[in-house]
Amino acid sequence: MAVSPELLEILVCPLCKVSVKLTADGQGLKCSQCRRVYPIKDDIPVMLVDEAKIEAE
Repeated sequence: MAVSPELLEILVCPLCKVSVKLTADGQGLKCSQCRRVYPIKDDIPVMLVDEAKIEAE
């Protein structure tokens, strides 16, 4: 089961408050402003800044 589209509509980066988008591989949620990728574990987004990885553009 993937992250629901309804949940994706309301999730924002906890650091810069910008909407996040699902990554191409579906394993994370990426913020377009700070480039942090928040992991999805067991179909649950982990929206903690300490858990995010900064990804190059």
